[in-house]
Amino acid sequence: MPPDVVYLVPAVSSVVYVAAALSMKRSASFGVGVWRSTFVANLTVGAVFAPLWVLGGHGREWFWLWQPALGGALFLLGQIATFVALEHGDVSVTTPVLGLKIMMVAFFTVLLLSVPVPLPLWFAAGLSTIGILLLNRKDHARPASRRLLPLAAAVAAAASFACCDVLIQKWVPAWGVGRFLPLMFGSVAVLSVALIPRFSAPLTAVPRGAWPWLLGGSTAFAVQAAALAYAIGAFGQATGVNIVYSSRGLWSVLAVWKIGHWFGNEEQAMSAPVLRSRISGAVLMLLAIALVLL
Repeated sequence: MPPDVVYLVPAVSSVVYVAAALSMKRSASFGVGVWRSTFVANLTVGAVFAPLWVLGGHGREWFWLWQPALGGALFLLGQIATFVALEHGDVSVTTPVLGLKIMMVAFFTVLLLSVPVPLPLWFAAGLSTIGILLLNRKDHARPASRRLLPLAAAVAAAASFACCDVLIQKWVPAWGVGRFLPLMFGSVAVLSVALIPRFSAPLTAVPRGAWPWLLGGSTAFAVQAAALAYAIGAFGQATGVNIVYSSRGLWSVLAVWKIGHWFGNEEQAMSAPVLRSRISGAVLMLLAIALVLL
């Protein structure tokens, strides 16, 4: 597949992610909670990846199963952190901060794959840091303590997903896409069973009005995750794929501003200075992405 076509996958996934995030944020308003949201989303992820088994792969001894299991554990941690960030923070802040994943992918690429990082990437890291400060600007009426948890959760999610992506690139060649990815995301579904004791109430108690948003958001999350993981596993371009995927930061700010009310989202009511600050932060993150591409 030509490189430009490969990068269409993360480009489309970045838009799908924003729709998924807005849907999950809407479902959270019904009181679904982080643990039930994560459980439903991860069962959906396991189901979406299962058909990839038909792509086949290479036979490996059973003791190598720790590799897809570790990848699954990192993905699960990333999902939990993502939903914590979305439930307690604004989509237009959380999603751009998740764009730090690209810098972390580069770091883990050096650490785990021994690939050197060029100087422009360090400039990009600086731009991203400034971008995060701008994206975290809030109206003074809102307490600062409410900003720390979603910001920390978004950074933790970015780190977990970044490490997961690099390990996919590292381990898939020995397994094959049709073996590693279904096993990894199957383990995500299995490990999610451990979340059940954390439920605030049974799944049957989830309000009827929440289910369309919960299932729609979960499916969108799963589809974009499947596309992204396949692109990384099949073509080994974790850094390039994530550079394009990070554009979700800008799309999230624009989506909340223009169509957030479709999802019952009230972030578009932010003051003009805050909105300008967030757009500036998102643009800086895109400039950081451009530096990496040059």
